Amino acid sequence: MRRITPAALKAAIRDGGELAILDAREEGEFGRSHLFWAAPLPLSRLPLMARALVPNPRARIVVTDDGRGLAERAALELETMGYSDVSVLDGGTPAWERAGYVLFSGVNVPSKAFGEWVEHRYGTESIDALELKALIDRGERLLILDSRPFEEFTRMSIPGGINVPGGELAYRIAALAPDPDTLVVVNCAGRTRSILGAQSLRSFGVPNRVVALRNGTMGWELAGLSCARGATARYPQGEPPGLEEALARAEALRLRHGVGLVDRDTLASWQADPSRTLYLLDVRDPSEYAAGHLPGSRSAPGGQLVQATDSWIAVRNARVVLVDDTGVRARLAAHWLAQMGHRDIHVLERGLEGKLEQGPWQPGVELPVFETLPLRMVKAALDAGRCRVVDLARSIDFRDGHIPGALWGVRTRLDLLAEHLPETGLVAVTSPDGNRAAALAVEELADLTAARVGVLEGGVAAWAAAGLPLVADRTDPPDEACIDTYLRPYDRNTGVAEAMADYLSWEIGLLKEIARDGDAGFG
Repeated sequence: MRRITPAALKAAIRDGGELAILDAREEGEFGRSHLFWAAPLPLSRLPLMARALVPNPRARIVVTDDGRGLAERAALELETMGYSDVSVLDGGTPAWERAGYVLFSGVNVPSKAFGEWVEHRYGTESIDALELKALIDRGERLLILDSRPFEEFTRMSIPGGINVPGGELAYRIAALAPDPDTLVVVNCAGRTRSILGAQSLRSFGVPNRVVALRNGTMGWELAGLSCARGATARYPQGEPPGLEEALARAEALRLRHGVGLVDRDTLASWQADPSRTLYLLDVRDPSEYAAGHLPGSRSAPGGQLVQATDSWIAVRNARVVLVDDTGVRARLAAHWLAQMGHRDIHVLERGLEGKLEQGPWQPGVELPVFETLPLRMVKAALDAGRCRVVDLARSIDFRDGHIPGALWGVRTRLDLLAEHLPETGLVAVTSPDGNRAAALAVEELADLTAARVGVLEGGVAAWAAAGLPLVADRTDPPDEACIDTYLRPYDRNTGVAEAMADYLSWEIGLLKEIARDGDAGFG
């Protein structure tokens, strides 16, 4: 197995070639301390995520961890999948730190740091929670736009806010704020999407005064104000008015920031080029993507793509082509990615012409043969005390709802559940990704018990659809056990206010940290 020293990796980051730094730990572990440009690729989900994060098997890959051997296991699995240029960072993150290089806590760090850079670079105007509350109380003419995905918005939002995810803001602002005297306030949970959303509108040239809500819903609650729960107000669906003007403004941003424009023939030649990595990303709303998308493209809603770029693009200096229906949203997302340092970024002309596919993107992984356990059989066995369900959902999703008596676990670490598995009867495995992770876990569980192990037909979704009960419990698993997820302040059971304040301070401090690291390359 090839290894690379910290000094050699530092040089590779700066040599301009394609490079993916993949961290094999679970997200919660990764979030404690990692390299700036590392993307999390948990060993437990590696077969399901690798081809999305690194589409080209020839790409140069360096795998890391904290020195516990996960990187070596991940590297071997990547080589088995056909990746031909894989190395392991010798000594992992401890060696990186000993060499005098910077480690970062948190997740989506390049995007978070970029948000802070944008505020500093453009002087993005903001107001704090109490200022906004005073404006609301006085009845001022204003519009509060929440730039997060709808699921986050419904959990908590600023009272009176409307959900308009970041990639939709500039595209739809003409319909949302036809009166130029209306103050537009953009918020998220913290800082990044507030800043990027507000600056998107400012750079787009809207006539309104546009401000970010400083520190988002966290700042609102830390100021002693109450968020709304269960809000559903959302932007009008369909193509917005003023499309011609919106496209002209988006085109000006594309030209200003050096974003390329490519046709279908060029895209086809790039797709056939084995020497380069290509990401083909559809920046529309996920529902639009599901209804019909370009074959081979992945759904990457524009606001989230900029907010969490490492969730889609793990290979630095790869080719990136963005797709949408009108060209506006692709240009808007691309102009941010270009400033983030993605130098080979392009928009596809007439991106949705021709034959389209429907449904979700598939990872193209050949799953092992497994037995499917019918829902009725599992329910009867549970009632008779002859079955145990193992659920591989994210820990915070398991908390929101799971089959009574189910065990939560992480694939590749299921030995921790061994003492709770029955020796007879059934073990039914489920995961919310169409049971793909569950299928990969069957053999590992079968090594731990003599019980009959199979995949629960339809998973938890089928259980709920059948009218069967689910259990919600925020303490199961407890915070300290949630290694698979980097818990946001809202996800914690204790110390929430302190965690909010720490998180906001961490975001603000990222500018100093990237200056120390020296490899952000924003601009």
